[in-house]
Amino acid sequence: MPEDITGLAAALRAGALTAEALLDRALARIAAGDGALNSFVALDDAGARAAARDSDRRRAAGAARSALDGVPLSIKDNLLAAGLPATWGSRALAGFVPAEDELPVARLRAAGAVILGKTNVPELTVEGYTANDLFGVTGNPWNPALTPGGSSGGAAASVAAGFVPGAIGTDAGGSIRRPASHTGLVGWKPSTGRIARFGGFPTILSDFEVIGTLTRSLADARLLDDVLRGPDARDRRSLLVPGTGWAGKPRVLYVPQFGSSPVDPEVAAATRGFAEALTETGADVTEGAVFFDLSAAGRVWSAITRAGVAHIMTWQPGFEAVAGASVRAMAAEGRLVTGTDYVASLETVAVLRAQFASLFASYDLVLTPAAAALPWDAAAPYPTRIDGQEAGPRDHAIFTGWVNIGGLPAVSLPVALSQTNLPIGVQLVAGFGQDEALLDFAAEAARLMPAPALPLSSSP
Repeated sequence: MPEDITGLAAALRAGALTAEALLDRALARIAAGDGALNSFVALDDAGARAAARDSDRRRAAGAARSALDGVPLSIKDNLLAAGLPATWGSRALAGFVPAEDELPVARLRAAGAVILGKTNVPELTVEGYTANDLFGVTGNPWNPALTPGGSSGGAAASVAAGFVPGAIGTDAGGSIRRPASHTGLVGWKPSTGRIARFGGFPTILSDFEVIGTLTRSLADARLLDDVLRGPDARDRRSLLVPGTGWAGKPRVLYVPQFGSSPVDPEVAAATRGFAEALTETGADVTEGAVFFDLSAAGRVWSAITRAGVAHIMTWQPGFEAVAGASVRAMAAEGRLVTGTDYVASLETVAVLRAQFASLFASYDLVLTPAAAALPWDAAAPYPTRIDGQEAGPRDHAIFTGWVNIGGLPAVSLPVALSQTNLPIGVQLVAGFGQDEALLDFAAEAARLMPAPALPLSSSP
């Protein structure tokens, strides 16, 4: 039986597989393997069963809704799916079950996808690993003692373990791309507005956070993107005008390191190997240095994140009293952020976005590592050392946050395995609105360095 969405969709179309049989396989694999990983925090057995049977009836009648009809998917636990808990990884929301889907989830259901369950996140999805006081720690299918990253760590683990062929997550600072790198997946983060959003939790990180996907291939990412993307009048950001792509051979700026921030040597070597492979295909690859003010971006990130967390503490009565220690500390720092500080941060965002627009007038793509470190201890929020140097909370994530500040499209591609059998990914970034051109290029580039085979559950 195929493992990817594309193959499963073909088997469903051909009648070689039923949606209910596919659901049975997913549930058997979860029962056998998720005890060691803790990727799922809620399963909708009855709802998924009803959806799978409805899908089989539609196919029998020749009325399948899309290629996704009957395919089981997981949904990150900061997204609202009717009838399933939406805890955002917090004890403060332990009893919350929304009555309605938020817009991207509704689009998946309308396409016939089977929403199987919710995946684990760090509390309020503001950290780069996956653990919380409500559900505990999530492990990496390549080595359960290590992290799959975060905040879409449960989503990544659910796909890499073979429980589901695809997952829906969010990315506000690399929360899809780094877990994809740590688990050997393709992580797709579209431009701000490509996938309209409405009806979800309040925002923490301004417009930095977008819906994206974790899949086994670029083809699968496109299948999901085709269903999810599109405007909605309730989200004015979604009324963007797509880019027109680029002519001639692609101009790639390869940036192996951001300032003096450390990079794991095996990650650096894999990224350089990918850059060299691009050159051999005819791409115009130029090696360069970081092209924006890292300290300014860091100040933006700190002010907006912490002010956003402080806001969430006031959103529900009693939230802070039961919140975890990490988000309480962030909220305390956020209350020190003044209105002047926040407005200054938004002005810096505008300046950085103009700089990125100028950069992409000279280059079509930026290539970097997707994550500066290999996976670390699953219960630790970040690696304290990278390449023998002391590392802080965001050093492992140094390559991804600027993309969200810019609202730019980016994809993480698996390209290599470390000596300890851990996956390594690279990141490709394009100019705002150039999502289609980036997906096209990434599909070709992925063939240069085939992704390593994923670990799968031992169940059928």
